[in-house]
Amino acid sequence: MTDRKATLSVGDKSIELPVYSGTVGPDVIDVRGLVQEGVFTYDPGFVSTAACESAITYIDGAKGVLLHRGYPIDQLAEHSDFLEVCYLLLNGELPSAEENKQFHDTIKNHTMLHDQMRNFFNGFRRDAHPMAIMCGVVGALSAFYHDQMDVADPKQREITGHRLIAKMPTIAAWCYKYSMGQPFMYPRNDLSYAENFLYMMFGTPCEDYKPNPVLANAMDKIFILHADHEQNASTSTVRLAGSTGANPYACIASGIAALWGPAHGGANEAVLDMLAEIGDESNIEKFIAKAKDKDDSFRLMGFGH
Repeated sequence: MTDRKATLSVGDKSIELPVYSGTVGPDVIDVRGLVQEGVFTYDPGFVSTAACESAITYIDGAKGVLLHRGYPIDQLAEHSDFLEVCYLLLNGELPSAEENKQFHDTIKNHTMLHDQMRNFFNGFRRDAHPMAIMCGVVGALSAFYHDQMDVADPKQREITGHRLIAKMPTIAAWCYKYSMGQPFMYPRNDLSYAENFLYMMFGTPCEDYKPNPVLANAMDKIFILHADHEQNASTSTVRLAGSTGANPYACIASGIAALWGPAHGGANEAVLDMLAEIGDESNIEKFIAKAKDKDDSFRLMGFGH
Protein backbone atom coordinates (compact mmCIF):
# COMPACT_ATOMS: atom_id res chain seq x y z
CA MET A 1 0.00 0.00 0.00
CA THR A 2 1.05 3.61 -0.53
CA ASP A 3 -0.30 7.02 0.47
CA ARG A 4 1.58 8.76 -2.31
CA LYS A 5 -0.44 9.79 -5.35
CA ALA A 6 0.25 11.28 -8.76
CA THR A 7 -2.46 13.36 -10.39
CA LEU A 8 -2.99 13.11 -14.13
CA SER A 9 -5.12 15.76 -15.82
CA VAL A 10 -6.90 14.68 -19.00
CA GLY A 11 -9.07 17.51 -20.28
CA ASP A 12 -11.25 18.59 -17.35
CA LYS A 13 -10.79 15.25 -15.57
CA SER A 14 -8.21 14.59 -12.83
CA ILE A 15 -7.12 11.00 -12.21
CA GLU A 16 -5.20 9.96 -9.09
CA LEU A 17 -2.65 7.17 -9.52
CA PRO A 18 -0.64 5.36 -6.77
CA VAL A 19 3.11 5.98 -6.62
CA TYR A 20 5.42 3.18 -5.42
CA SER A 21 9.11 3.16 -4.53
CA GLY A 22 11.38 0.18 -5.13
CA THR A 23 14.36 -0.84 -3.05
CA VAL A 24 16.56 0.79 -5.70
CA GLY A 25 15.81 2.73 -8.84
CA PRO A 26 13.21 5.34 -9.75
CA ASP A 27 9.68 5.54 -8.39
CA VAL A 28 6.85 4.06 -10.47
CA ILE A 29 3.34 5.31 -11.14
CA ASP A 30 0.70 2.57 -11.18
CA VAL A 31 -1.29 3.25 -14.36
CA ARG A 32 -3.43 0.10 -14.29
CA GLY A 33 -6.52 2.10 -13.37
CA LEU A 34 -6.34 4.28 -16.48
CA VAL A 35 -8.22 1.80 -18.64
CA GLN A 36 -11.28 2.26 -16.43
CA GLU A 37 -11.07 5.98 -17.22
CA GLY A 38 -10.98 5.27 -20.96
CA VAL A 39 -7.29 6.16 -21.30
CA PHE A 40 -4.25 4.07 -22.31
CA THR A 41 -0.55 4.87 -21.95
CA TYR A 42 1.61 5.06 -25.06
CA ASP A 43 5.19 3.88 -24.51
CA PRO A 44 6.86 2.32 -27.58
CA GLY A 45 9.70 0.04 -26.55
CA PHE A 46 8.60 0.09 -22.89
CA VAL A 47 11.29 2.69 -22.18
CA SER A 48 9.28 4.14 -19.28
CA THR A 49 7.27 1.08 -18.25
CA ALA A 50 7.83 -1.51 -15.52
CA ALA A 51 5.70 -4.52 -16.43
CA CYS A 52 6.22 -6.45 -13.20
CA GLU A 53 7.70 -6.40 -9.73
CA SER A 54 11.07 -8.13 -9.49
CA ALA A 55 13.56 -8.95 -6.75
CA ILE A 56 16.03 -10.66 -9.10
CA THR A 57 18.14 -8.14 -10.98
CA TYR A 58 18.71 -4.39 -11.03
CA ILE A 59 20.60 -2.57 -13.78
CA ASP A 60 21.61 1.09 -14.12
CA GLY A 61 23.73 1.15 -17.24
CA ALA A 62 24.59 4.85 -16.99
CA LYS A 63 26.09 4.30 -13.52
CA GLY A 64 27.58 0.90 -14.33
CA VAL A 65 25.47 -0.89 -11.71
CA LEU A 66 24.42 -4.55 -12.03
CA LEU A 67 22.96 -6.29 -8.98
CA HIS A 68 21.88 -9.93 -8.78
CA ARG A 69 19.56 -10.35 -5.77
CA GLY A 70 21.27 -7.26 -4.31
CA TYR A 71 24.83 -8.54 -4.77
CA PRO A 72 27.12 -6.37 -6.98
CA ILE A 73 28.30 -8.19 -10.09
CA ASP A 74 31.99 -7.55 -9.32
CA GLN A 75 31.71 -9.31 -5.96
CA LEU A 76 29.95 -12.30 -7.53
CA ALA A 77 32.54 -12.49 -10.31
CA GLU A 78 35.37 -12.46 -7.76
CA HIS A 79 33.98 -14.83 -5.15
CA SER A 80 31.44 -17.10 -6.90
CA ASP A 81 31.18 -19.30 -9.97
CA PHE A 82 28.35 -19.33 -12.51
CA LEU A 83 26.35 -22.16 -10.95
CA GLU A 84 26.50 -20.50 -7.54
CA VAL A 85 25.08 -17.35 -9.17
CA CYS A 86 22.36 -19.48 -10.80
CA TYR A 87 21.42 -20.82 -7.38
CA LEU A 88 21.29 -17.25 -6.07
CA LEU A 89 19.02 -16.10 -8.90
CA LEU A 90 16.70 -19.09 -8.49
CA ASN A 91 16.48 -19.09 -4.70
CA GLY A 92 17.17 -15.54 -3.58
CA GLU A 93 20.19 -16.31 -1.40
CA LEU A 94 23.67 -17.69 -1.94
CA PRO A 95 23.95 -21.40 -1.10
CA SER A 96 25.70 -22.94 1.85
CA ALA A 97 28.67 -25.18 1.07
CA GLU A 98 26.41 -28.26 1.20
CA GLU A 99 23.70 -26.63 -0.92
CA ASN A 100 26.30 -25.46 -3.43
CA LYS A 101 27.74 -28.96 -3.84
CA GLN A 102 24.29 -30.50 -4.19
CA PHE A 103 23.29 -27.92 -6.82
CA HIS A 104 26.49 -28.49 -8.82
CA ASP A 105 25.89 -32.25 -8.71
CA THR A 106 22.27 -31.82 -9.81
CA ILE A 107 23.24 -29.70 -12.83
CA LYS A 108 25.96 -32.16 -13.84
CA ASN A 109 23.41 -34.99 -13.79
CA HIS A 110 21.34 -33.18 -16.44
CA THR A 111 24.06 -32.17 -18.94
CA MET A 112 23.46 -34.99 -21.42
CA LEU A 113 20.91 -34.71 -24.23
CA HIS A 114 18.58 -37.54 -25.13
CA ASP A 115 20.47 -39.53 -27.74
CA GLN A 116 17.63 -39.22 -30.25
CA MET A 117 18.34 -35.50 -30.38
CA ARG A 118 21.45 -36.29 -32.42
CA ASN A 119 19.06 -37.12 -35.26
CA PHE A 120 17.34 -33.77 -34.82
CA PHE A 121 20.57 -31.92 -35.66
CA ASN A 122 20.88 -33.87 -38.90
CA GLY A 123 17.71 -32.23 -40.17
CA PHE A 124 19.51 -28.89 -40.50
CA ARG A 125 21.83 -27.80 -43.29
CA ARG A 126 25.48 -27.71 -42.29
CA ASP A 127 25.58 -23.95 -42.96
CA ALA A 128 22.41 -23.24 -40.93
CA HIS A 129 22.64 -20.28 -38.57
CA PRO A 130 23.41 -21.56 -35.04
CA MET A 131 20.54 -19.54 -33.59
CA ALA A 132 18.14 -21.27 -35.97
CA ILE A 133 19.35 -24.61 -34.66
CA MET A 134 19.15 -23.40 -31.05
CA CYS A 135 15.53 -22.31 -31.52
CA GLY A 136 14.59 -25.68 -32.98
CA VAL A 137 16.48 -27.90 -30.56
CA VAL A 138 15.47 -26.04 -27.38
CA GLY A 139 11.83 -26.06 -28.49
CA ALA A 140 12.16 -29.78 -29.23
CA LEU A 141 13.09 -30.47 -25.60
CA SER A 142 9.36 -30.22 -24.88
CA ALA A 143 8.89 -33.42 -26.91
CA PHE A 144 11.28 -35.30 -24.60
CA TYR A 145 10.10 -33.98 -21.21
CA HIS A 146 6.39 -33.48 -21.90
CA ASP A 147 5.46 -35.27 -18.66
CA GLN A 148 7.11 -32.62 -16.43
CA MET A 149 6.08 -29.24 -17.80
CA ASP A 150 3.36 -28.13 -15.40
CA VAL A 151 4.42 -24.57 -14.55
CA ALA A 152 1.95 -24.54 -11.63
CA ASP A 153 3.98 -27.27 -9.92
CA PRO A 154 7.03 -25.81 -8.10
CA LYS A 155 8.95 -29.09 -8.33
CA GLN A 156 8.42 -29.39 -12.08
CA ARG A 157 9.43 -25.75 -12.53
CA GLU A 158 12.61 -26.46 -10.59
CA ILE A 159 13.48 -29.55 -12.65
CA THR A 160 12.87 -27.66 -15.89
CA GLY A 161 15.15 -24.85 -14.74
CA HIS A 162 17.89 -27.34 -13.85
CA ARG A 163 17.58 -29.04 -17.22
CA LEU A 164 17.80 -25.80 -19.16
CA ILE A 165 20.85 -24.58 -17.23
CA ALA A 166 22.55 -27.96 -17.69
CA LYS A 167 21.69 -28.68 -21.32
CA MET A 168 22.14 -25.27 -22.90
CA PRO A 169 25.97 -25.51 -23.11
CA THR A 170 25.64 -28.99 -24.64
CA ILE A 171 23.18 -27.70 -27.26
CA ALA A 172 25.33 -24.65 -28.02
CA ALA A 173 28.48 -26.74 -28.38
CA TRP A 174 26.72 -29.27 -30.60
CA CYS A 175 25.45 -26.43 -32.83
CA TYR A 176 29.07 -25.39 -33.32
CA LYS A 177 30.33 -28.92 -33.86
CA TYR A 178 27.60 -29.56 -36.42
CA SER A 179 28.56 -26.45 -38.40
CA MET A 180 32.22 -27.56 -38.35
CA GLY A 181 31.46 -31.11 -39.46
CA GLN A 182 33.08 -32.50 -36.32
CA PRO A 183 31.69 -35.26 -34.09
CA PHE A 184 29.68 -34.25 -31.05
CA MET A 185 31.53 -34.37 -27.74
CA TYR A 186 29.53 -35.67 -24.80
CA PRO A 187 29.68 -33.70 -21.53
CA ARG A 188 32.11 -34.71 -18.82
CA ASN A 189 30.87 -34.48 -15.27
CA ASP A 190 34.39 -34.30 -13.83
CA LEU A 191 34.83 -30.81 -15.32
CA SER A 192 33.43 -27.50 -14.11
CA TYR A 193 30.54 -25.87 -15.98
CA ALA A 194 32.83 -23.56 -18.00
CA GLU A 195 35.49 -26.23 -18.55
CA ASN A 196 32.85 -28.65 -19.80
CA PHE A 197 31.55 -26.10 -22.30
CA LEU A 198 35.05 -25.47 -23.69
CA TYR A 199 35.69 -29.23 -23.83
CA MET A 200 32.49 -29.86 -25.82
CA MET A 201 33.27 -26.91 -28.11
CA PHE A 202 36.91 -27.57 -28.93
CA GLY A 203 37.70 -31.15 -27.92
CA THR A 204 37.83 -33.97 -30.46
CA PRO A 205 38.04 -37.76 -30.12
CA CYS A 206 41.52 -37.59 -31.69
CA GLU A 207 43.31 -36.19 -28.66
CA ASP A 208 42.94 -35.54 -24.96
CA TYR A 209 41.70 -31.95 -24.71
CA LYS A 210 42.37 -30.15 -21.43
CA PRO A 211 40.61 -26.79 -21.08
CA ASN A 212 42.95 -23.89 -20.40
CA PRO A 213 42.20 -22.76 -16.81
CA VAL A 214 42.65 -19.09 -17.75
CA LEU A 215 40.12 -19.41 -20.58
CA ALA A 216 37.76 -21.44 -18.38
CA ASN A 217 37.90 -18.75 -15.69
CA ALA A 218 37.20 -16.04 -18.27
CA MET A 219 34.32 -18.09 -19.70
CA ASP A 220 32.84 -18.48 -16.24
CA LYS A 221 33.01 -14.71 -15.70
CA ILE A 222 31.21 -14.17 -19.02
CA PHE A 223 28.48 -16.61 -17.94
CA ILE A 224 28.09 -14.75 -14.62
CA LEU A 225 27.81 -11.40 -16.41
CA HIS A 226 25.05 -12.79 -18.67
CA ALA A 227 23.25 -14.83 -15.99
CA ASP A 228 20.35 -12.34 -15.96
CA HIS A 229 19.78 -9.04 -17.72
CA GLU A 230 16.62 -7.74 -16.10
CA GLN A 231 13.52 -7.44 -18.30
CA ASN A 232 15.11 -6.93 -21.69
CA ALA A 233 13.61 -7.93 -25.05
CA SER A 234 14.22 -11.68 -24.76
CA THR A 235 13.08 -11.82 -21.12
CA SER A 236 9.90 -9.95 -22.03
CA THR A 237 9.34 -12.35 -24.92
CA VAL A 238 9.66 -15.38 -22.62
CA ARG A 239 7.24 -13.82 -20.11
CA LEU A 240 4.75 -12.95 -22.83
CA ALA A 241 4.84 -16.48 -24.25
CA GLY A 242 4.66 -17.93 -20.74
CA SER A 243 1.57 -15.88 -19.93
CA THR A 244 -0.37 -18.08 -22.37
CA GLY A 245 0.53 -21.21 -20.41
CA ALA A 246 2.88 -22.44 -23.14
CA ASN A 247 5.45 -25.03 -22.07
CA PRO A 248 8.74 -23.63 -20.68
CA TYR A 249 10.92 -24.95 -23.50
CA ALA A 250 8.78 -23.27 -26.17
CA CYS A 251 8.92 -20.04 -24.13
CA ILE A 252 12.73 -20.18 -23.90
CA ALA A 253 12.92 -20.89 -27.64
CA SER A 254 10.88 -17.73 -28.24
CA GLY A 255 13.37 -15.81 -26.10
CA ILE A 256 16.24 -17.18 -28.19
CA ALA A 257 14.44 -15.96 -31.31
CA ALA A 258 14.23 -12.46 -29.81
CA LEU A 259 17.88 -12.63 -28.72
CA TRP A 260 18.86 -13.42 -32.32
CA GLY A 261 18.11 -9.89 -33.54
CA PRO A 262 20.94 -7.37 -34.17
CA ALA A 263 19.26 -4.90 -31.80
CA HIS A 264 19.70 -7.46 -28.98
CA GLY A 265 22.11 -10.39 -28.59
CA GLY A 266 22.74 -10.46 -32.33
CA ALA A 267 24.68 -7.21 -31.92
CA ASN A 268 27.78 -9.34 -31.31
CA GLU A 269 27.43 -10.93 -34.73
CA ALA A 270 26.62 -7.54 -36.26
CA VAL A 271 29.91 -6.15 -34.88
CA LEU A 272 31.89 -8.94 -36.54
CA ASP A 273 30.05 -8.37 -39.82
CA MET A 274 30.77 -4.62 -39.54
CA LEU A 275 34.48 -5.20 -38.91
CA ALA A 276 34.61 -7.51 -41.91
CA GLU A 277 32.92 -4.81 -44.01
CA ILE A 278 35.43 -2.16 -42.84
CA GLY A 279 38.18 -4.57 -43.72
CA ASP A 280 41.29 -2.46 -43.13
CA GLU A 281 42.26 0.33 -40.75
CA SER A 282 42.76 2.64 -43.74
CA ASN A 283 38.95 2.56 -44.16
CA ILE A 284 38.12 3.65 -40.61
CA GLU A 285 37.71 7.38 -41.27
CA LYS A 286 35.48 6.68 -44.26
CA PHE A 287 33.17 4.46 -42.23
CA ILE A 288 33.04 6.89 -39.30
CA ALA A 289 31.95 9.57 -41.77
CA LYS A 290 29.28 7.18 -43.08
CA ALA A 291 28.05 6.57 -39.52
CA LYS A 292 27.75 10.33 -38.92
CA ASP A 293 25.87 10.87 -42.20
CA LYS A 294 22.15 10.89 -41.38
CA ASP A 295 21.34 9.96 -44.99
CA ASP A 296 23.58 6.87 -44.88
CA SER A 297 22.11 3.59 -43.55
CA PHE A 298 25.48 2.43 -42.14
CA ARG A 299 25.61 2.17 -38.34
CA LEU A 300 28.44 1.56 -35.91
CA MET A 301 27.35 -1.62 -34.13
CA GLY A 302 28.14 -2.60 -30.55
CA PHE A 303 29.20 0.78 -29.19
CA GLY A 304 26.03 1.03 -27.13
CA HIS A 305 27.43 -1.77 -24.98
